[in-house]
Amino acid sequence: MTKHIAGTDRAARPDAPDDESPPALRFALDGYTWREITYLLANLPMGLVGFVYVMTVLLTGACLTVTVIGFPLLAAGLLGARQWGRLERARARALLGVGVPEPTPLPLRRSGGPLPRLWMALKDPVGWRTALYGFVRLPWGVATFTVTLVSLFVLWPVLPFIARGLTQVDRAMVRGLLSPSDELERRIAELESGRGVVVDTAAADLRRIERDLHDGAQARLVNLAMGLGLAKEKLLEDPDAAAAMVEEAHGEVKLALQELRDLARGIHPAVLTDRGLDAALSSVAARCTVPVGVTVALRTRPAAAIEGIAYFTVSELLQNISKHSGARSASVDVWRADARLLIQVRDDGRGGARLDGGSGIAGLAERLSAVDGVFLVDSPVGGPTTITAELPWRDREDESRPR
Repeated sequence: MTKHIAGTDRAARPDAPDDESPPALRFALDGYTWREITYLLANLPMGLVGFVYVMTVLLTGACLTVTVIGFPLLAAGLLGARQWGRLERARARALLGVGVPEPTPLPLRRSGGPLPRLWMALKDPVGWRTALYGFVRLPWGVATFTVTLVSLFVLWPVLPFIARGLTQVDRAMVRGLLSPSDELERRIAELESGRGVVVDTAAADLRRIERDLHDGAQARLVNLAMGLGLAKEKLLEDPDAAAAMVEEAHGEVKLALQELRDLARGIHPAVLTDRGLDAALSSVAARCTVPVGVTVALRTRPAAAIEGIAYFTVSELLQNISKHSGARSASVDVWRADARLLIQVRDDGRGGARLDGGSGIAGLAERLSAVDGVFLVDSPVGGPTTITAELPWRDREDESRPR
């Protein structure tokens, strides 16, 4: 099963690992104490590597911000600092039992062009806190390495107490500087990414409408005007030819009207506005090349924006079934569960659908994630395929309330 969740590029965030409590202290070098000693002795080389990285990559990038390459270098340095933080969290988890969860990845692929991605990386709080961690670790690493090494040969009886006291400071540093951003920071990043997706999607839709008008109805109306002009010239000298031209122009008018209706349906179908999802989805299902059963179990209608997203999601999924699935039948189910609108589309086709399969599914997942939706694909090779989409429920009357 492939899962796409709103806000990041975004795989579901892993559960926080267990935070192990240190055992009670005693005058004995047990296994836990040796792990603490190992951690303290490794502080010096790890602190040295982190300090060198911060001073060379990040400081160089900061100094070069007056040039073109400075900001990209600084952004790359912050992304690298995130990976350094991942290594340090793993070391603290293995040797000290500090269960700090991994931060949410930056949703760079859904942040629009290069400049939005650059800005997101530059203001990443996780990267900056990790850089600060690397900067302060060198003097602390020198101190802990020296004290631990001396204690191994001089203060052996009290070494467990010394190691525990020093590693408590390490635990505090890891939790304070290498922990994920708080929920507000994470949601801000998700919403900024979602805004970029919405803007890009709206721009693409406008380009599609412009192209369809230019290549379709507009070109047909230009030909219609030219044909009627020629018919007008021949009206007196060759009435039969003029009548044939008018008949041909009449056919062009019908085709132009049909193209305009199809274009309007692609923007927002009238049946959806007038009669809601049940009638609109039944209309879409009737145009599918395979039999589709539609069940809409909604007592009330959601907000128009949510209703539109649900309609176009089902519409594109049914188009994919027609073009790619080889299915004999399909079904669409829509219902409400608490504050979510759920959509499930099934088919008995060949399966193998993926978010990166190039059939528009990835675009649907991004659109849903931009409005805090969820997109699930369960499509084993050989079928069947079940695609579930969730959208936040907003009542239709909420749109007219003052904000």
